[in-house]
Amino acid sequence: MVFILTPDAPEARVSEFIKAWEDRGFSTILSKGTVHSAVCLIGDTKEVDLDHVVETTDIVSYGKRVTEPYKAVNRTVHPEDTIVKIGDWSIGQGTFTVIAGPCSVEGKEQLLDVARAVKASGARLLRGGAFKPRTSPYAFQGMKEEGLALLKMARAETGLPVVSEIMNQTQAELFEDIDVVQIGARNMQNFDLLKVVGQMKKPVLLKRGLSSTLEELMMSAEYIMSSGNPNVILCERGIRTFETATRNTLDLSAVVVLKQKTHLPVVVDPSHGTGIRSLVAPMSKAALAVGADGLIVEVHNDPAKALSDGAQSLDPGQFDGLMGELRARAAIEQRRI
Repeated sequence: MVFILTPDAPEARVSEFIKAWEDRGFSTILSKGTVHSAVCLIGDTKEVDLDHVVETTDIVSYGKRVTEPYKAVNRTVHPEDTIVKIGDWSIGQGTFTVIAGPCSVEGKEQLLDVARAVKASGARLLRGGAFKPRTSPYAFQGMKEEGLALLKMARAETGLPVVSEIMNQTQAELFEDIDVVQIGARNMQNFDLLKVVGQMKKPVLLKRGLSSTLEELMMSAEYIMSSGNPNVILCERGIRTFETATRNTLDLSAVVVLKQKTHLPVVVDPSHGTGIRSLVAPMSKAALAVGADGLIVEVHNDPAKALSDGAQSLDPGQFDGLMGELRARAAIEQRRI
């Protein structure tokens, strides 16, 4: 159940309203919008007389019953699009944000070469894996703490905020100075980790699990938001199907569904979504066309020698060409890249 508050509702009255419900045993979520704010009740609300509350509470404009299990991420609770601010840039309405960089941080020169190149081409954030979850225990597992240090060094030189994947809740302290914490597909339902990043008060890029439904993705976002962190960015990165022509099946219809059902920004990962370099650019342009808020693209200065995911990585020249095409299309939609 959600109550939409009047625009001029005093903070003290809102606090009293929330406390009254919590004293009755309900959990609450306060969602603040630019025009209206909302209070969402979580619990068994079947005995709550919705009409009576609206008629007798002067700070309540109207109320709705929310039947979906996800509350905080629900567009019914928060009708306006959420805009996630990262440094001087915002991900959300009116922008198309490109996050780019190598799958894994492999060394100082490699990372700096890529960081300089993607910034020159127009990327807004630098991605790079320091801790790498790999299917094989013999594959490159990342440079770990040293990789995080190199990302921060690249940020200091280029000014690009950095995105990197956290593997478990014991690593939270290591990520205190990372701008965006990524939850990878394999950890989408690591609920203890979701609760921890929910307490970190920094943007979280949440990737869809390999075989997860959209409701499961939204419920994972709910874990983060219900723990106190509203800065969640959803990521469609392809799901596992019977099709073998591509690494995964990139579900671009998910972007439309998520934008209808949630207020959170949605980005697309065409690199993992296809696993094939030649498909990254076409699917990137398709993501822009269906209304995604951005991309996360793998770029390597020498893909043939990449220690992970070289087959799906663009080189700097290919990435620059893609950015030119995206800018031309975004201009038609009056969206900033």
